[in-house]
Amino acid sequence: MQRVRKLIVLTTAGLILAGCQTNQVISLQSAPGASEQNVQQAPVPDPAVSAPDTQQQAKTADLADLWQLTRQHMQLDLDNDDPRLQAQFDWYKKHPEYMQRVATRASRYYYYILGEVLKRDMPAEVALLPIVESAYDPFAYSHGRASGPWQFIPGTARHFGLKSSWWYDGRRDIVASTDAALTYLQQLHQRFDSWELALAAYNCGGGNVSKAIRRNKKKGLPTDFWSLDLPKETRAYVPKLLAVSRLVRDAQQHNLNLQPLANEPVFEQVELDSQIDLAQAAQLSSITTQELYQLNPGFNRWATDPDGPHRLLVPASTAEQFRSRLAALPAEQRVNWTRHKISKGETISTIAQHYKTTSSVIREANKLSGNNIRAGKYLLIPSAKHESGEYSLSQSQRFSRKQNQLAQSNRNKVSYQVKQGDSFWKIAKNNNVSVRELASWNQMAPGDPLRAGQTLSIWKTEANQGLSRSDQQLIRRIGYSVRSGDSLYTIADRFRVSINDIKRWNKLEKSKYLQPGQRLTLYVDITKAR
Repeated sequence: MQRVRKLIVLTTAGLILAGCQTNQVISLQSAPGASEQNVQQAPVPDPAVSAPDTQQQAKTADLADLWQLTRQHMQLDLDNDDPRLQAQFDWYKKHPEYMQRVATRASRYYYYILGEVLKRDMPAEVALLPIVESAYDPFAYSHGRASGPWQFIPGTARHFGLKSSWWYDGRRDIVASTDAALTYLQQLHQRFDSWELALAAYNCGGGNVSKAIRRNKKKGLPTDFWSLDLPKETRAYVPKLLAVSRLVRDAQQHNLNLQPLANEPVFEQVELDSQIDLAQAAQLSSITTQELYQLNPGFNRWATDPDGPHRLLVPASTAEQFRSRLAALPAEQRVNWTRHKISKGETISTIAQHYKTTSSVIREANKLSGNNIRAGKYLLIPSAKHESGEYSLSQSQRFSRKQNQLAQSNRNKVSYQVKQGDSFWKIAKNNNVSVRELASWNQMAPGDPLRAGQTLSIWKTEANQGLSRSDQQLIRRIGYSVRSGDSLYTIADRFRVSINDIKRWNKLEKSKYLQPGQRLTLYVDITKAR
Protein backbone atom coordinates (compact mmCIF):
# COMPACT_ATOMS: atom_id res chain seq x y z
CA MET A 1 0.00 0.00 0.00
CA GLN A 2 1.26 3.43 -0.88
CA ARG A 3 2.24 5.37 2.20
CA VAL A 4 0.85 8.88 2.27
CA ARG A 5 1.41 11.41 5.03
CA LYS A 6 -1.66 12.79 6.69
CA LEU A 7 -2.31 16.30 5.44
CA ILE A 8 -3.40 18.27 8.44
CA VAL A 9 -2.81 21.95 7.81
CA LEU A 10 -3.52 24.67 5.25
CA THR A 11 -3.27 28.42 5.86
CA THR A 12 -5.97 30.71 4.53
CA ALA A 13 -3.36 32.73 2.61
CA GLY A 14 -3.72 30.45 -0.37
CA LEU A 15 -1.77 27.34 0.56
CA ILE A 16 -4.16 25.22 -1.46
CA LEU A 17 -3.20 21.77 -2.57
CA ALA A 18 -2.54 22.10 -6.31
CA GLY A 19 -0.76 19.39 -8.24
CA CYS A 20 0.72 21.78 -10.84
CA GLN A 21 1.84 24.59 -8.51
CA THR A 22 4.37 25.11 -5.73
CA ASN A 23 1.89 25.67 -2.91
CA GLN A 24 3.17 24.03 0.23
CA VAL A 25 1.41 21.45 2.31
CA ILE A 26 2.19 21.79 6.00
CA SER A 27 2.46 18.49 7.82
CA LEU A 28 3.21 17.60 11.40
CA GLN A 29 4.83 14.48 12.77
CA SER A 30 2.42 11.80 13.78
CA ALA A 31 2.14 11.01 17.45
CA PRO A 32 4.30 8.09 18.60
CA GLY A 33 2.79 4.84 17.43
CA ALA A 34 0.37 6.52 15.00
CA SER A 35 0.32 4.96 11.55
CA GLU A 36 0.39 6.84 8.26
CA GLN A 37 -2.75 6.14 6.24
CA ASN A 38 -4.15 6.93 2.83
CA VAL A 39 -6.88 9.34 3.87
CA GLN A 40 -9.11 11.92 2.22
CA GLN A 41 -6.95 14.97 1.72
CA ALA A 42 -8.51 18.36 2.27
CA PRO A 43 -7.50 21.65 3.87
CA VAL A 44 -7.95 22.05 7.61
CA PRO A 45 -7.11 24.94 9.96
CA ASP A 46 -3.54 25.64 11.01
CA PRO A 47 -3.08 25.46 14.77
CA ALA A 48 0.63 26.31 14.52
CA VAL A 49 0.23 30.05 15.04
CA SER A 50 2.32 31.95 17.56
CA ALA A 51 0.24 33.85 20.13
CA PRO A 52 -3.12 33.48 18.36
CA ASP A 53 -5.45 36.44 18.85
CA THR A 54 -9.24 36.46 19.00
CA GLN A 55 -9.58 37.17 15.28
CA GLN A 56 -7.32 34.24 14.37
CA GLN A 57 -9.25 31.94 16.70
CA ALA A 58 -12.52 32.93 15.01
CA LYS A 59 -10.97 32.33 11.60
CA THR A 60 -9.79 28.88 12.67
CA ALA A 61 -13.23 28.05 14.06
CA ASP A 62 -14.79 29.05 10.74
CA LEU A 63 -12.45 26.74 8.85
CA ALA A 64 -13.69 23.84 10.94
CA ASP A 65 -16.92 24.05 8.90
CA LEU A 66 -16.69 22.96 5.28
CA TRP A 67 -19.39 25.43 4.22
CA GLN A 68 -17.31 28.32 5.52
CA LEU A 69 -14.22 26.88 3.87
CA THR A 70 -16.17 26.73 0.61
CA ARG A 71 -17.16 30.40 0.93
CA GLN A 72 -13.54 31.45 1.44
CA HIS A 73 -12.40 29.78 -1.77
CA MET A 74 -15.18 30.83 -4.15
CA GLN A 75 -13.88 32.40 -7.36
CA LEU A 76 -16.86 32.87 -9.70
CA ASP A 77 -19.01 35.96 -10.24
CA LEU A 78 -22.10 35.09 -8.22
CA ASP A 79 -23.67 38.57 -8.39
CA ASN A 80 -24.26 38.82 -12.12
CA ASP A 81 -27.61 40.54 -12.71
CA ASP A 82 -28.70 38.31 -15.59
CA PRO A 83 -32.39 37.37 -15.16
CA ARG A 84 -31.57 33.67 -15.58
CA LEU A 85 -29.36 33.71 -12.51
CA GLN A 86 -31.92 35.63 -10.49
CA ALA A 87 -34.72 33.24 -11.48
CA GLN A 88 -32.70 30.22 -10.37
CA PHE A 89 -31.65 31.94 -7.16
CA ASP A 90 -35.28 32.79 -6.34
CA TRP A 91 -36.27 29.14 -6.79
CA TYR A 92 -33.57 27.76 -4.50
CA LYS A 93 -34.24 30.49 -1.92
CA LYS A 94 -37.93 29.53 -1.86
CA HIS A 95 -37.08 25.85 -1.31
CA PRO A 96 -34.74 25.78 1.71
CA GLU A 97 -35.90 22.28 2.60
CA TYR A 98 -34.47 21.04 -0.72
CA MET A 99 -31.10 22.62 -0.02
CA GLN A 100 -31.06 21.18 3.50
CA ARG A 101 -31.95 17.72 2.20
CA VAL A 102 -29.22 17.83 -0.43
CA ALA A 103 -26.70 19.15 2.07
CA THR A 104 -27.45 16.20 4.34
CA ARG A 105 -26.94 13.79 1.45
CA ALA A 106 -23.69 15.54 0.52
CA SER A 107 -22.27 15.17 4.02
CA ARG A 108 -20.92 11.69 3.26
CA TYR A 109 -18.86 12.86 0.26
CA TYR A 110 -18.32 16.63 0.53
CA TYR A 111 -15.09 16.60 2.53
CA TYR A 112 -13.42 14.43 -0.10
CA ILE A 113 -14.79 16.27 -3.14
CA LEU A 114 -14.05 19.76 -1.81
CA GLY A 115 -10.54 18.64 -0.93
CA GLU A 116 -9.96 17.32 -4.45
CA VAL A 117 -11.27 20.58 -5.94
CA LEU A 118 -8.97 22.71 -3.79
CA LYS A 119 -5.98 20.45 -4.48
CA ARG A 120 -6.34 21.43 -8.14
CA ASP A 121 -6.76 25.14 -7.35
CA MET A 122 -10.24 25.10 -8.88
CA PRO A 123 -13.10 27.35 -7.71
CA ALA A 124 -14.78 25.91 -4.62
CA GLU A 125 -18.11 26.29 -6.46
CA VAL A 126 -17.16 23.20 -8.48
CA ALA A 127 -17.62 21.09 -5.34
CA LEU A 128 -21.27 22.18 -5.41
CA LEU A 129 -21.80 21.00 -9.00
CA PRO A 130 -23.10 17.54 -7.94
CA ILE A 131 -26.03 19.40 -6.35
CA VAL A 132 -27.05 20.54 -9.83
CA GLU A 133 -26.10 17.29 -11.55
CA SER A 134 -27.47 14.64 -9.19
CA ALA A 135 -28.58 16.30 -5.95
CA TYR A 136 -25.47 14.58 -4.54
CA ASP A 137 -27.06 11.17 -5.12
CA PRO A 138 -24.48 8.66 -6.47
CA PHE A 139 -27.35 6.46 -7.67
CA ALA A 140 -28.91 9.24 -9.77
CA TYR A 141 -29.74 8.33 -13.37
CA SER A 142 -31.05 10.59 -16.15
CA HIS A 143 -33.04 10.11 -19.34
CA GLY A 144 -29.83 10.77 -21.27
CA ARG A 145 -28.26 7.65 -19.70
CA ALA A 146 -26.07 9.76 -17.42
CA SER A 147 -25.22 8.15 -14.10
CA GLY A 148 -23.50 8.89 -10.82
CA PRO A 149 -22.88 12.06 -8.79
CA TRP A 150 -21.23 13.79 -11.77
CA GLN A 151 -23.71 12.35 -14.32
CA PHE A 152 -21.34 10.82 -16.86
CA ILE A 153 -22.83 9.36 -20.03
CA PRO A 154 -21.29 6.05 -21.17
CA GLY A 155 -19.16 7.48 -23.99
CA THR A 156 -17.59 10.25 -21.91
CA ALA A 157 -17.07 7.83 -19.03
CA ARG A 158 -15.09 5.48 -21.28
CA HIS A 159 -13.03 8.40 -22.63
CA PHE A 160 -11.94 9.30 -19.10
CA GLY A 161 -11.20 5.73 -18.11
CA LEU A 162 -14.25 4.99 -15.99
CA LYS A 163 -14.62 1.23 -16.10
CA SER A 164 -17.98 -0.48 -16.52
CA SER A 165 -18.49 -4.21 -16.00
CA TRP A 166 -20.95 -6.73 -14.63
CA TRP A 167 -19.42 -6.14 -11.20
CA TYR A 168 -18.79 -2.41 -11.21
CA ASP A 169 -19.73 0.98 -12.72
CA GLY A 170 -17.06 3.64 -12.30
CA ARG A 171 -19.55 6.43 -12.98
CA ARG A 172 -20.95 5.86 -9.51
CA ASP A 173 -17.55 5.43 -7.82
CA ILE A 174 -16.97 8.52 -5.67
CA VAL A 175 -13.19 8.57 -6.10
CA ALA A 176 -12.96 7.55 -9.76
CA SER A 177 -15.83 9.73 -11.01
CA THR A 178 -14.63 12.79 -9.07
CA ASP A 179 -11.15 12.46 -10.56
CA ALA A 180 -12.61 12.09 -14.07
CA ALA A 181 -15.03 15.01 -13.66
CA LEU A 182 -12.40 17.40 -12.33
CA THR A 183 -9.93 16.40 -15.05
CA TYR A 184 -12.61 16.98 -17.68
CA LEU A 185 -13.51 20.40 -16.25
CA GLN A 186 -9.85 21.42 -16.11
CA GLN A 187 -9.41 20.46 -19.76
CA LEU A 188 -12.47 22.48 -20.70
CA HIS A 189 -11.23 25.47 -18.70
CA GLN A 190 -7.88 25.31 -20.45
CA ARG A 191 -9.72 25.23 -23.80
CA PHE A 192 -12.11 28.13 -23.16
CA ASP A 193 -10.22 30.15 -20.49
CA SER A 194 -13.50 30.70 -18.63
CA TRP A 195 -15.07 28.64 -15.86
CA GLU A 196 -18.58 29.59 -16.99
CA LEU A 197 -17.84 28.34 -20.52
CA ALA A 198 -16.12 25.23 -19.14
CA LEU A 199 -19.21 24.43 -17.09
CA ALA A 200 -21.45 25.03 -20.10
CA ALA A 201 -19.28 22.66 -22.17
CA TYR A 202 -19.45 20.05 -19.40
CA ASN A 203 -23.21 20.13 -19.84
CA CYS A 204 -23.66 20.34 -23.62
CA GLY A 205 -20.24 19.46 -25.05
CA GLY A 206 -17.26 21.54 -26.08
CA GLY A 207 -18.27 21.41 -29.74
CA ASN A 208 -21.57 23.16 -29.09
CA VAL A 209 -19.87 25.90 -27.08
CA SER A 210 -17.24 26.41 -29.79
CA LYS A 211 -19.94 26.69 -32.46
CA ALA A 212 -21.82 29.27 -30.41
CA ILE A 213 -18.60 31.27 -29.97
CA ARG A 214 -17.90 31.20 -33.72
CA ARG A 215 -21.44 32.38 -34.48
CA ASN A 216 -21.09 35.35 -32.14
CA LYS A 217 -17.67 36.26 -33.49
CA LYS A 218 -19.06 36.39 -37.04
CA LYS A 219 -21.78 38.77 -35.82
CA GLY A 220 -19.34 40.89 -33.83
CA LEU A 221 -21.04 39.92 -30.57
CA PRO A 222 -19.44 39.14 -27.18
CA THR A 223 -18.43 35.53 -26.59
CA ASP A 224 -18.92 35.24 -22.83
CA PHE A 225 -21.37 32.63 -21.53
CA TRP A 226 -24.22 35.11 -21.01
CA SER A 227 -24.02 36.26 -24.64
CA LEU A 228 -24.00 32.86 -26.33
CA ASP A 229 -26.96 31.09 -27.92
CA LEU A 230 -26.65 27.70 -26.24
CA PRO A 231 -29.12 24.83 -25.75
CA LYS A 232 -31.97 25.65 -23.39
CA GLU A 233 -30.80 23.22 -20.72
CA THR A 234 -27.28 24.69 -20.76
CA ARG A 235 -28.57 28.26 -20.57
CA ALA A 236 -30.13 27.30 -17.24
CA TYR A 237 -27.36 24.92 -16.11
CA VAL A 238 -24.64 27.46 -15.31
CA PRO A 239 -27.08 29.87 -13.59
CA LYS A 240 -28.21 26.96 -11.40
CA LEU A 241 -24.70 26.38 -10.09
CA LEU A 242 -24.11 30.10 -9.56
CA ALA A 243 -27.45 30.39 -7.76
CA VAL A 244 -26.69 27.45 -5.47
CA SER A 245 -23.25 28.90 -4.77
CA ARG A 246 -24.66 32.34 -3.98
CA LEU A 247 -27.19 30.83 -1.59
CA VAL A 248 -24.44 28.85 0.17
CA ARG A 249 -22.34 32.01 0.37
CA ASP A 250 -25.21 34.12 1.73
CA ALA A 251 -26.99 31.38 3.69
CA GLN A 252 -27.24 33.39 6.91
CA GLN A 253 -28.56 36.45 5.10
CA HIS A 254 -31.35 34.39 3.53
CA ASN A 255 -32.16 32.34 6.65
CA LEU A 256 -30.89 29.09 5.14
CA ASN A 257 -29.80 26.83 7.99
CA LEU A 258 -27.07 24.59 6.58
CA GLN A 259 -26.03 22.00 9.11
CA PRO A 260 -22.27 22.48 9.70
CA LEU A 261 -20.06 19.86 8.04
CA ALA A 262 -16.99 19.00 10.05
CA ASN A 263 -13.68 19.55 8.31
CA GLU A 264 -12.49 16.02 8.93
CA PRO A 265 -12.35 12.79 6.92
CA VAL A 266 -15.56 10.81 6.67
CA PHE A 267 -13.94 7.83 4.98
CA GLU A 268 -10.53 6.43 4.13
CA GLN A 269 -9.38 4.49 1.10
CA VAL A 270 -8.13 1.01 1.85
CA GLU A 271 -6.16 -0.85 -0.79
CA LEU A 272 -7.05 -4.51 -1.31
CA ASP A 273 -5.00 -7.28 -2.85
CA SER A 274 -7.93 -9.52 -3.73
CA GLN A 275 -11.67 -9.67 -4.26
CA ILE A 276 -13.74 -9.47 -1.07
CA ASP A 277 -17.34 -10.19 -0.18
CA LEU A 278 -19.00 -6.83 0.62
CA ALA A 279 -21.08 -8.16 3.51
CA GLN A 280 -17.91 -9.57 5.03
CA ALA A 281 -16.12 -6.26 4.44
CA ALA A 282 -18.93 -4.45 6.22
CA GLN A 283 -18.55 -6.77 9.20
CA LEU A 284 -14.80 -6.16 9.31
CA SER A 285 -15.53 -2.44 9.45
CA SER A 286 -18.42 -2.78 11.95
CA ILE A 287 -20.97 -1.11 9.65
CA THR A 288 -23.99 -2.31 7.70
CA THR A 289 -23.80 -3.43 4.08
CA GLN A 290 -26.16 -0.55 3.30
CA GLU A 291 -23.58 1.94 4.57
CA LEU A 292 -20.76 0.18 2.74
CA TYR A 293 -22.70 0.34 -0.54
CA GLN A 294 -23.35 4.05 0.07
CA LEU A 295 -19.61 4.64 0.40
CA ASN A 296 -18.88 2.34 -2.55
CA PRO A 297 -21.87 2.83 -4.89
CA GLY A 298 -19.84 1.71 -7.89
CA PHE A 299 -20.11 -1.98 -6.94
CA ASN A 300 -23.15 -3.72 -8.44
CA ARG A 301 -22.86 -7.15 -6.87
CA TRP A 302 -22.11 -8.99 -3.66
CA ALA A 303 -18.36 -8.49 -3.90
CA THR A 304 -15.74 -6.16 -5.30
CA ASP A 305 -14.76 -6.58 -8.92
CA PRO A 306 -12.16 -9.38 -9.21
CA ASP A 307 -10.42 -7.28 -11.89
CA GLY A 308 -10.36 -4.11 -9.79
CA PRO A 309 -10.53 -1.46 -8.61
CA HIS A 310 -8.95 -3.16 -5.62
CA ARG A 311 -9.91 -0.66 -2.97
CA LEU A 312 -12.75 0.10 -0.61
CA LEU A 313 -13.89 3.25 1.12
CA VAL A 314 -14.57 2.60 4.79
CA PRO A 315 -15.47 5.00 7.62
CA ALA A 316 -12.44 6.85 8.92
CA SER A 317 -13.46 5.93 12.46
CA THR A 318 -13.13 2.19 11.79
CA ALA A 319 -10.42 2.17 9.10
CA GLU A 320 -7.67 0.97 11.44
CA GLN A 321 -9.88 -1.83 12.68
CA PHE A 322 -10.71 -2.81 9.10
CA ARG A 323 -7.05 -2.91 8.04
CA SER A 324 -6.08 -5.00 11.03
CA ARG A 325 -8.88 -7.51 10.54
CA LEU A 326 -8.31 -7.66 6.77
CA ALA A 327 -4.61 -8.39 7.23
CA ALA A 328 -5.53 -11.38 9.40
CA LEU A 329 -7.95 -12.77 6.80
CA PRO A 330 -6.32 -14.88 4.05
CA ALA A 331 -7.33 -13.95 0.50
CA GLU A 332 -8.92 -17.35 -0.12
CA GLN A 333 -11.31 -16.74 2.80
CA ARG A 334 -12.56 -13.38 1.58
CA VAL A 335 -15.13 -14.99 -0.70
CA ASN A 336 -16.83 -18.36 -0.56
CA TRP A 337 -15.72 -21.12 -2.91
CA THR A 338 -18.10 -23.86 -3.98
CA ARG A 339 -16.83 -27.11 -5.56
CA HIS A 340 -19.26 -27.89 -8.36
CA LYS A 341 -19.37 -31.24 -10.15
CA ILE A 342 -20.23 -30.75 -13.82
CA SER A 343 -23.34 -32.66 -14.92
CA LYS A 344 -24.10 -33.84 -18.44
CA GLY A 345 -25.58 -31.04 -20.54
CA GLU A 346 -24.35 -28.23 -18.32
CA THR A 347 -22.50 -25.26 -19.79
CA ILE A 348 -20.44 -22.56 -18.13
CA SER A 349 -23.27 -20.08 -18.71
CA THR A 350 -25.92 -22.26 -17.04
CA ILE A 351 -23.59 -22.93 -14.10
CA ALA A 352 -22.88 -19.20 -13.83
CA GLN A 353 -26.63 -18.53 -13.89
CA HIS A 354 -27.19 -21.01 -11.07
CA TYR A 355 -24.53 -19.43 -8.85
CA LYS A 356 -25.47 -15.84 -9.80
CA THR A 357 -22.10 -15.03 -11.28
CA THR A 358 -20.66 -14.71 -14.79
CA SER A 359 -19.01 -17.11 -17.20
CA SER A 360 -15.84 -15.00 -17.25
CA VAL A 361 -15.51 -15.21 -13.46
CA ILE A 362 -15.76 -19.03 -13.60
CA ARG A 363 -13.24 -19.19 -16.44
CA GLU A 364 -10.78 -16.98 -14.56
CA ALA A 365 -11.21 -18.86 -11.27
CA ASN A 366 -10.50 -22.18 -13.01
CA LYS A 367 -7.89 -20.88 -15.47
CA LEU A 368 -9.99 -21.89 -18.50
CA SER A 369 -9.15 -20.37 -21.87
CA GLY A 370 -12.53 -21.22 -23.37
CA ASN A 371 -15.99 -22.54 -22.59
CA ASN A 372 -15.26 -26.25 -23.03
CA ILE A 373 -15.99 -28.27 -19.90
CA ARG A 374 -16.46 -32.03 -19.33
CA ALA A 375 -19.13 -33.83 -17.31
CA GLY A 376 -17.73 -35.40 -14.16
CA LYS A 377 -15.03 -32.77 -13.67
CA TYR A 378 -15.15 -30.11 -10.95
CA LEU A 379 -15.21 -26.32 -11.05
CA LEU A 380 -14.50 -23.85 -8.25
CA ILE A 381 -17.19 -21.17 -8.09
CA PRO A 382 -16.80 -17.95 -6.06
CA SER A 383 -20.08 -17.17 -4.29
CA ALA A 384 -21.58 -14.89 -1.66
CA LYS A 385 -20.97 -15.75 2.00
CA HIS A 386 -24.34 -14.52 3.27
CA GLU A 387 -28.00 -14.64 2.33
CA SER A 388 -28.98 -12.23 -0.44
CA GLY A 389 -30.80 -9.99 2.04
CA GLU A 390 -27.41 -8.95 3.43
CA TYR A 391 -26.49 -7.30 0.12
CA SER A 392 -28.97 -4.46 0.33
CA LEU A 393 -28.13 -2.77 -2.97
CA SER A 394 -26.69 -5.65 -4.96
CA GLN A 395 -28.08 -6.87 -8.26
CA SER A 396 -29.03 -10.27 -6.85
CA GLN A 397 -30.91 -8.70 -3.94
CA ARG A 398 -32.82 -6.45 -6.31
CA PHE A 399 -33.58 -9.48 -8.49
CA SER A 400 -35.02 -11.45 -5.56
CA ARG A 401 -37.06 -8.47 -4.44
CA LYS A 402 -38.35 -8.00 -7.97
CA GLN A 403 -39.36 -11.65 -8.30
CA ASN A 404 -41.29 -11.46 -5.05
CA GLN A 405 -43.01 -8.30 -6.19
CA LEU A 406 -43.87 -9.83 -9.55
CA ALA A 407 -45.34 -12.89 -7.86
CA GLN A 408 -47.47 -10.74 -5.55
CA SER A 409 -48.59 -8.28 -8.22
CA ASN A 410 -51.22 -8.54 -10.94
CA ARG A 411 -48.64 -9.80 -13.40
CA ASN A 412 -49.28 -13.16 -14.94
CA LYS A 413 -46.38 -15.54 -15.27
CA VAL A 414 -46.18 -17.36 -18.60
CA SER A 415 -43.79 -20.27 -19.14
CA TYR A 416 -42.28 -20.43 -22.60
CA GLN A 417 -40.37 -23.41 -24.00
CA VAL A 418 -37.49 -22.39 -26.25
CA LYS A 419 -37.70 -23.74 -29.81
CA GLN A 420 -34.95 -24.39 -32.32
CA GLY A 421 -33.93 -21.08 -33.89
CA ASP A 422 -35.29 -18.94 -31.05
CA SER A 423 -33.35 -15.96 -29.73
CA PHE A 424 -33.91 -13.49 -26.90
CA TRP A 425 -34.75 -10.82 -29.48
CA LYS A 426 -37.33 -12.98 -31.26
CA ILE A 427 -39.03 -14.15 -28.04
CA ALA A 428 -39.05 -10.62 -26.58
CA LYS A 429 -40.53 -9.11 -29.73
CA ASN A 430 -43.26 -11.77 -30.00
CA ASN A 431 -44.24 -11.18 -26.37
CA ASN A 432 -44.01 -7.38 -26.49
CA VAL A 433 -41.32 -7.15 -23.81
CA SER A 434 -37.70 -5.97 -23.82
CA VAL A 435 -34.75 -8.28 -24.38
CA ARG A 436 -33.05 -7.04 -21.23
CA GLU A 437 -36.04 -7.64 -19.02
CA LEU A 438 -36.68 -11.08 -20.50
CA ALA A 439 -33.09 -12.03 -19.71
CA SER A 440 -33.23 -10.61 -16.19
CA TRP A 441 -36.48 -12.45 -15.40
CA ASN A 442 -34.57 -15.67 -16.06
CA GLN A 443 -31.30 -14.69 -14.34
CA MET A 444 -29.47 -14.59 -17.65
CA ALA A 445 -27.58 -12.08 -19.72
CA PRO A 446 -28.86 -11.21 -23.22
CA GLY A 447 -25.73 -12.73 -24.72
CA ASP A 448 -26.19 -16.10 -23.04
CA PRO A 449 -27.07 -18.96 -25.43
CA LEU A 450 -30.56 -20.48 -25.39
CA ARG A 451 -31.14 -24.23 -25.68
CA ALA A 452 -34.08 -25.85 -27.41
CA GLY A 453 -36.39 -27.18 -24.70
CA GLN A 454 -35.25 -24.65 -22.12
CA THR A 455 -38.09 -23.01 -20.16
CA LEU A 456 -38.21 -19.23 -19.77
CA SER A 457 -40.47 -17.19 -17.50
CA ILE A 458 -42.29 -14.22 -19.02
CA TRP A 459 -44.23 -11.84 -16.80
CA LYS A 460 -47.26 -10.25 -18.44
CA THR A 461 -48.79 -7.07 -17.04
CA GLU A 462 -52.29 -5.68 -17.18
CA ALA A 463 -52.55 -2.43 -19.11
CA ASN A 464 -53.82 -0.44 -16.10
CA GLN A 465 -51.55 -1.93 -13.46
CA GLY A 466 -49.81 0.67 -11.25
CA LEU A 467 -46.07 0.79 -10.68
CA SER A 468 -45.04 -1.67 -8.00
CA ARG A 469 -42.89 -0.37 -5.16
CA SER A 470 -39.22 -1.24 -5.58
CA ASP A 471 -35.84 -0.34 -4.25
CA GLN A 472 -35.95 3.45 -3.98
CA GLN A 473 -32.15 3.53 -3.88
CA LEU A 474 -31.89 2.29 -7.45
CA ILE A 475 -35.19 2.95 -9.25
CA ARG A 476 -35.39 6.45 -10.70
CA ARG A 477 -38.37 8.23 -12.26
CA ILE A 478 -37.17 10.07 -15.36
CA GLY A 479 -38.75 12.06 -18.15
CA TYR A 480 -37.93 11.10 -21.72
CA SER A 481 -38.56 13.13 -24.88
CA VAL A 482 -39.28 10.91 -27.87
CA ARG A 483 -36.79 11.34 -30.70
CA SER A 484 -37.24 10.84 -34.42
CA GLY A 485 -37.01 7.12 -35.20
CA ASP A 486 -37.89 6.04 -31.65
CA SER A 487 -40.34 3.22 -31.05
CA LEU A 488 -41.66 1.63 -27.90
CA TYR A 489 -39.35 -1.31 -28.55
CA THR A 490 -36.16 0.78 -28.95
CA ILE A 491 -36.95 2.86 -25.85
CA ALA A 492 -37.77 -0.25 -23.80
CA ASP A 493 -34.53 -1.93 -24.90
CA ARG A 494 -32.43 1.18 -24.22
CA PHE A 495 -33.66 1.56 -20.65
CA ARG A 496 -34.19 -2.19 -20.03
CA VAL A 497 -37.85 -1.91 -19.17
CA SER A 498 -40.84 -3.62 -20.76
CA ILE A 499 -43.01 -2.16 -23.51
CA ASN A 500 -46.10 -2.92 -21.44
CA ASP A 501 -44.68 -0.96 -18.53
CA ILE A 502 -44.06 2.08 -20.74
CA LYS A 503 -47.66 1.88 -21.97
CA ARG A 504 -48.97 1.47 -18.45
CA TRP A 505 -46.92 4.29 -16.94
CA ASN A 506 -48.02 6.67 -19.70
CA LYS A 507 -51.57 5.31 -20.32
CA LEU A 508 -50.81 4.72 -23.98
CA GLU A 509 -53.37 3.05 -26.18
CA LYS A 510 -52.30 -0.06 -28.07
CA SER A 511 -52.63 1.52 -31.49
CA LYS A 512 -51.13 4.90 -30.58
CA TYR A 513 -47.91 5.86 -32.36
CA LEU A 514 -45.16 7.85 -30.68
CA GLN A 515 -44.49 11.36 -31.92
CA PRO A 516 -41.10 13.18 -31.82
CA GLY A 517 -41.09 15.51 -28.83
CA GLN A 518 -43.70 13.49 -26.96
CA ARG A 519 -42.88 13.24 -23.24
CA LEU A 520 -42.82 9.86 -21.52
CA THR A 521 -42.38 8.91 -17.88
CA LEU A 522 -40.08 5.96 -17.22
CA TYR A 523 -39.04 4.13 -14.05
CA VAL A 524 -35.48 2.94 -14.56
CA ASP A 525 -33.13 0.66 -12.61
CA ILE A 526 -29.89 2.63 -12.91
CA THR A 527 -27.65 -0.43 -12.78
CA LYS A 528 -29.43 -2.03 -15.74
CA ALA A 529 -30.08 0.89 -18.10
CA ARG A 530 -27.50 1.51 -20.79
